[in-house]
Amino acid sequence: MRELKRRQFTQEASLAFLAGVAVVITDCGGGGGGGSSSYSTTGSTPPTTQAAASTDDKVGSISANHGHTAVITSAQLLAGGAVSLNIEGSAGHNHVVDLVAQAIQDIKANMKVAKESTSTQGHTHVVTFNPDGADDPTKY
Repeated sequence: MRELKRRQFTQEASLAFLAGVAVVITDCGGGGGGGSSSYSTTGSTPPTTQAAASTDDKVGSISANHGHTAVITSAQLLAGGAVSLNIEGSAGHNHVVDLVAQAIQDIKANMKVAKESTSTQGHTHVVTFNPDGADDPTKY
């Protein structure tokens, strides 16, 4: 386990909380009280489609796009788990893109990952993250 400074811990715990993962605090040393404690919390997963992505988010390129938006938030990238993206955007109908944990880790590492969405209204889309990145030979 790595040691984090208080500010670093607060930032990473906040991102993990927003991603809906458990945050476990053990052996909190320094800064009064000392001792050992354990605390766990989970939060709900935030929407994955945003009007404006932060610089640490990953925005997917969508084939035959007509208003859809695919964004993996920096919190989701930090958490590294599987993600189910709703890509409705302004299209007026939704598609879902399910990405396994390995795909999220590859996207975070700037590797090219492409995944087909669910079918809605008789069509699908292919969402590609890091289109200029190295291809991963694994199919997700």
